[in-house]
Amino acid sequence: MKNTIELTQSLRISQIVTGLWQVADMERETGELDPQKTAEEMIPYIKAGISSFDMADHYGSSEVIAGALKGFQLKQPAQLFTKWVPKPGKITKATVKKAVERSLKRMKQNSIDLMQYHTWNYLDPSWIDALIYLKELKEEGYIKNIGVTNFDPQHLRIACASGIPIITNQISYSLLDRRGSDEQMKNVCKKYDVKLLAYGSLAGGFLTDKWLGEKEPEKEGLTTWSEMKYKRFIDISGGWDVYQNLLKVIKQIANAHNVSIANISTKYCLQNPFVAAVIIGARLGKSEHLKDNFRMLKLKIPDEDLDKINNAQNKLSTIPGNCGDEYRKPPYLTASGDLSHHVDKLPNVFKLKENIKGISTVSSNTKWEKMASYSRALKFQNRVLVSGTTATHGQILVGRQDATAQTHFILDKIEASIESLGGTLKDVIRTRIFIKNISDWERIAAVHGERFKGINPVNTMVKAGLIGEGYLVEIEAEASIKNTKPNERITKK
Repeated sequence: MKNTIELTQSLRISQIVTGLWQVADMERETGELDPQKTAEEMIPYIKAGISSFDMADHYGSSEVIAGALKGFQLKQPAQLFTKWVPKPGKITKATVKKAVERSLKRMKQNSIDLMQYHTWNYLDPSWIDALIYLKELKEEGYIKNIGVTNFDPQHLRIACASGIPIITNQISYSLLDRRGSDEQMKNVCKKYDVKLLAYGSLAGGFLTDKWLGEKEPEKEGLTTWSEMKYKRFIDISGGWDVYQNLLKVIKQIANAHNVSIANISTKYCLQNPFVAAVIIGARLGKSEHLKDNFRMLKLKIPDEDLDKINNAQNKLSTIPGNCGDEYRKPPYLTASGDLSHHVDKLPNVFKLKENIKGISTVSSNTKWEKMASYSRALKFQNRVLVSGTTATHGQILVGRQDATAQTHFILDKIEASIESLGGTLKDVIRTRIFIKNISDWERIAAVHGERFKGINPVNTMVKAGLIGEGYLVEIEAEASIKNTKPNERITKK
């Protein structure tokens, strides 16, 4: 089939995926949509070969609408993706199975084509539990393929190195937001054969002809949640003037190829070899963009035009952080500017225990802690000591034979321990690193350098005979903190 890509033997998708997040917008205006009537409006897309649809458990009744397709005689099947976005906190297999069964029921499917998982907090290892349970449900036939959404390359690597068969990572990626072409993301995608699904390629409509030459809108003039969200991307990437300069350059290139700004914007994303498809939001019932999208698929942006685009992009400021950070740390580039319409708060990962001597401790409940009677971390007065920490979670070794993945997971555990005792990673004053293989030292040191950039604690690294099969690195840390109360990251205003 033309304009499609095979991700696995069980999943071939169109290079343009229709995103149904605007169902939630529409239902805020009119109430719940009629499933049968709205599903009928999906048929022109399917007939045109744009047969893949992206939904989520929180996109209004999008899953129910997709399920109503069962009532139509379709010559070719639709590919239905959905997402599971649970609240922060501990996760059990029963929780995961309940969420999967709910989506199956709503979509009237026997098995989900692509179930994509989002986590709010990497410091809570429940995120790896969720993926392990999704893998088990895949093996039991509930799910055909597993994807993730808004994962940074570090945690995508941890998951893949731990044996989770992830095939896609859905991320924000556009001419304004180039985090998806970061070298770390490329390396992880190449090593573990993961493809990117790019959303936001039109930046909520801001990367189209509609906004060329327009005055900067007031907040009250933004009519959709997507516009409110991506206006924040424009602001943080340098403001209206540099954004308009980018639009002008794109328009000149578009005119030369007799296409639209939207065509150049989406094709730019698709020409990234790791991008399998772009997800373009649609208000069902308005399919006038179908012909325009097909023009884009036939287009190839030549190198000289890419150079012009790159020169215009260089005037923009880089979107801060890694992929997905806009949902995990300030600045929150969401429609509301915080996480208030997503979650109330992010609870501490580990439970605090205090004894009569004023010593506070936390435990990550590994088998080693119980057997040898020690704490993951201990705080006395303003001093926090973190025990030697490995990439152990429950009974499993996270990261397997990937030293980089193990190191990131270990530093997550250390950070979670310190936060639970009232500090932050910025309070760390010393680290000690023990490595099994001297050949891994640079990779491990690079992760330490990345996570402690600007903090610069005292550090020692030594080669050691680590206890336990498969463990490549162990790290301990010491912090000095001023705040004496446990941290609780409040996200709701």
